[in-house]
Amino acid sequence: MASLKDKVPPHNLEAEQAALGALLLDWDAVGTAIRFLRPERFYSLQNQKIFAAILKLYNEGVRGDLITLIEKLRSEGELEAAGGPAYITSLTDTVATSANIEYYAQIVFDQAIRRDLIRISAEVVAQSHNETVGSRAVLEDAQRKIFELTDLNTVHSSVSIQDLVTDAIDRIQKLYADKKAYTGIPSGLTDLDKLTSGFQPSELVIIGARPSIGKTAMALSMVQHIAISNKVCTAFFSLEMSNMQIIMRLLAQESGIASERIRTGYLRQSDFSKLQDAAGKIYDAPLYIVDTPNMKLLDLRAMARRLRAQKKVEIIFIDYITLIQSENTLIPRHEQIAEISRSLKSLARELGIPVVVLSQVRRDAENKQPNLSDLRESGSIEQDADVVMFIHRDRTDKKEASDDDTEKGIETELILAKQRNGPTGLVKILFQPTYTRFVNADFSEHR
Repeated sequence: MASLKDKVPPHNLEAEQAALGALLLDWDAVGTAIRFLRPERFYSLQNQKIFAAILKLYNEGVRGDLITLIEKLRSEGELEAAGGPAYITSLTDTVATSANIEYYAQIVFDQAIRRDLIRISAEVVAQSHNETVGSRAVLEDAQRKIFELTDLNTVHSSVSIQDLVTDAIDRIQKLYADKKAYTGIPSGLTDLDKLTSGFQPSELVIIGARPSIGKTAMALSMVQHIAISNKVCTAFFSLEMSNMQIIMRLLAQESGIASERIRTGYLRQSDFSKLQDAAGKIYDAPLYIVDTPNMKLLDLRAMARRLRAQKKVEIIFIDYITLIQSENTLIPRHEQIAEISRSLKSLARELGIPVVVLSQVRRDAENKQPNLSDLRESGSIEQDADVVMFIHRDRTDKKEASDDDTEKGIETELILAKQRNGPTGLVKILFQPTYTRFVNADFSEHR
């Protein structure tokens, strides 16, 4: 049988009193304490009232002490609820100095986190017994609350301008020494990376195109450069193609063997060594493929969190946005897409990594340069995205395409239509249908 102590939520009244006493001894310590403490993080209701009054005095620019604090509580009718003058005066007897204020505050903070974990666990248990709530919704809600606690546990602090200047100069010197260095994760398309400096943390990137223009080929070309060549941990969510189709495309891109020959098995003897080398490189790549058609938004977010936490994934690709299933199927589709778009932007910020999402554009964009208004289903995609780029080229019938075109590449425009923190522009690239990959425009010159 559990003891009474086991049923009492975690708390440390001595640390709470010591923290408040230290603040009354040294008002300058309030600036240190508020990095960790809020009124609700105190277990004792009396101590909550006292710290709330301390914060009010601090925010009003009043230098607090016993007299001003007692008067503040009295004026707000909270003095008796805070324990009265005798209790408040006794707080300064619990400590001799404010030197350990940060230590006391961290103890109070830690106990508050433990109480929150118990509360969240109880809520999850209650929701789990509620048959009207879907299990995936319960799981998503639990993960969200736990991640909010994780963010809460990251105590923010200021950085001096001197330190920032030093760091900035160091970064500039590094960029000068290595002309190919980017602040983000480079896509492998040189002219695009010059405009964006790579995919940036916490950004939602949209790659749009009409069907059969090469959205998936573009994403996999970037994945090949990022994960296979540069060993950056990457996740690829495929909601349309199977994982076997994806690996076949990656083998064609990496080996330089025609994808049709790989798919049908009509290989030359000389192809096998290339194929084996390519397979070895792909095998060693930190790449995780999630092959789930009709994936729900809650499941996608949950899987992304796990990949980030357990595998240290640095960038996520999603193929593609309109195949993600919303939990709320009763609202119009454009509202569902708006919800998904906002959620993906929130996910990028939460995980602190780039999230690259493929999207179809409207039928009206056929045979013309697409623009932001051509994004399908919802204008919120345009609003939520930090970067939007479009793949554009004239459709070429396979019978009309020359062998030279399919081998060297078909000229394609990559239109950088939106970049929240940088310039826009147009990049010339080549599409090589033989290998279902995109390469830099000067690729054939350096082969």
